[in-house]
Amino acid sequence: MSLLSLLIALAAERSLSAQAWRFDFYYQHYLHFFSKNFTAKQGTVASAAFILLPVVVTYLLLSIIDNAVMQLLLSTLILIVCFGCVTTRKSYKQYLQSAFRGEETTTEMHHQQLLTDKNLPQMGFGQALIWLNYRYYIAIMLYFAVFGAAGAVFYRLLTTVIEQQNTENTGSAIEHCGEDMQQTVAQENEHHDSQNPPDLNSGCKSHHDVLFWLDWLPVRITAFGYMFVGHFSKAMPTWLESIFDSRKPTHRVLIDVAQKSEDIMVDSGDCTAEPCLLVRLAKRNVLLILAAISVLTLAGLLN
Repeated sequence: MSLLSLLIALAAERSLSAQAWRFDFYYQHYLHFFSKNFTAKQGTVASAAFILLPVVVTYLLLSIIDNAVMQLLLSTLILIVCFGCVTTRKSYKQYLQSAFRGEETTTEMHHQQLLTDKNLPQMGFGQALIWLNYRYYIAIMLYFAVFGAAGAVFYRLLTTVIEQQNTENTGSAIEHCGEDMQQTVAQENEHHDSQNPPDLNSGCKSHHDVLFWLDWLPVRITAFGYMFVGHFSKAMPTWLESIFDSRKPTHRVLIDVAQKSEDIMVDSGDCTAEPCLLVRLAKRNVLLILAAISVLTLAGLLN
């Protein structure tokens, strides 16, 4: 069932570009609904409820449906909505177009705009695409394969909350959820540094900390896949150094292995070569992860 949903969703995701198929469309409506109907005295309660409510509803809805075909259909629709990001794909196209025209200022503007929109630390454009490919495709595939549609909703909602923390829409909506919740999100943005992962002894104190531990194993699985679709011998030492390193940021683990897995020997003045090479590498890795899920499903290790 999950394998069939993955195959259909990956095939249909890019051709379904209408607003109704975008996760952000439902996110903004849910944000508005939540701000109107929920108040909390403690910011952590409001934050947890905001993320867990859709997950619980998704799980219960699929549990009460006693028809395999309907479960497959609903799971596939949810997965299509969770997959991908139109704005990232649009930024990639605009970046290439401006680069091919020789507009260096505009090209850099698209680069920095992508980092800002996705609330990412400073990194190269191709590196950002590698990370976002993991976030919008591979991570969701893995969580869907293991935890079902509820797992995919949980991961995508958490990443969207983190991405939207810098936007005015989220800030204005959170105001209605209580001053404590607004203060909680503001403190996360102020004190979180993506270069400093959470301390093992202090636990999870923010959305970023939760996402760090959710990404810890899937990132290393994904990085292992990059070695197989790229240069295994060159990437293996980097992967081995990171496998038990709990202090290294997850995006750096993935990016470092991906770059070692691909020969990036290009003209320093060509700002399109690295993104194009890394995107092709990422696409091969998506197919490899899908093939691995298929084998595990057929072997009965995944349902």
